[in-house]
Amino acid sequence: MKSILKTVLLLSGIMGPLADAQKISRMLEQKGPFRKDTVFTMTAGSKETRLPVILIKGKEKGPVFSIVAGIHGYEYPPIVAVQEITKEIDASFVYGTLIIVPVANVEAFHRRTPFINPSDHKNLNNAFPGSPNGTATDQIADFMTREIIARSTVFLDIHGGDANEDLLPFVCYYDRKDTPQNTQMAHELSVQSEIKHIVSYPYNLTPQEPAKYAFKQAVQHGITALSIEAGKLGTVQKENVDLIKKAVYNMLEHSGVYVRRKSKLKSPKAAIYLNRQDYIRVPETGIFYSDLKSGDPVKKKQLLGYITDEFGNKIQDIVSDSEGTILYKVGTPPVNKGETLFCIGYTQN
Repeated sequence: MKSILKTVLLLSGIMGPLADAQKISRMLEQKGPFRKDTVFTMTAGSKETRLPVILIKGKEKGPVFSIVAGIHGYEYPPIVAVQEITKEIDASFVYGTLIIVPVANVEAFHRRTPFINPSDHKNLNNAFPGSPNGTATDQIADFMTREIIARSTVFLDIHGGDANEDLLPFVCYYDRKDTPQNTQMAHELSVQSEIKHIVSYPYNLTPQEPAKYAFKQAVQHGITALSIEAGKLGTVQKENVDLIKKAVYNMLEHSGVYVRRKSKLKSPKAAIYLNRQDYIRVPETGIFYSDLKSGDPVKKKQLLGYITDEFGNKIQDIVSDSEGTILYKVGTPPVNKGETLFCIGYTQN
């Protein structure tokens, strides 16, 4: 039976991230097979947070496949799916190394807070590459950038619809033209996931620009990176937990990191590719009404819904500027000016 080492590192101040970096380096250098569960603690002033990391190393050398859930702590299906995966993984079937962050935003998760870390009111998925001298969120992003992303061969960031988001499951990657091999691998992993909708985003970052998003940071590092989006409205749906698990296992098997079956993967079903996105912003704060849901097709100039004030007076109709599929939308009545109200995916040849 594989032993599980549980270590709590109590770190503080500027030396904390450095000590963490040295520890994870030593862990990666050790021979497998093994599993180690470690909690890294980071302190900014009087506020402390922690980052749980699971490292599973096989007997044979191979790629480093990193999996992250819970960057947004209210997105529950990814967190539950990764919890189940970490219980099921057997190190004796691992070829290479798995680095798993089961809940990246622990404070948001336990305090049931959408989008932000309640300890510093920052969005972790807007904080990369982070800073070793910043707030708790900045330090988590910095640690993940230097010690997880930089060491990865493949980086998978798993998200879902937050408390107010009605979301269609999809897998996505950035179409970075100057790293075609990484982009092709991200595409292949997306196909092998067997998630029906595959979304590619344009990549226009310069090397000096902050990536902000975790898996975009990995792309900027020249690493194969992609993201799964599944789950919605701040609840756990078993079908989305199962979808995430199946997709992750398919990716791990295709990459050769975790092979538990003798038979090869079957040819994946035909996917729907969407390489462009139209983001509709909330024009005015108010109450939103719409009969549409994620996954619905929309036409150009179609009425998508409308916004009223608190007295029920209509403020503005919401009309689509494109024809495509609703990837996600606000699924609850309150809306605030400037927020993303709809994301419509479509294909442009």
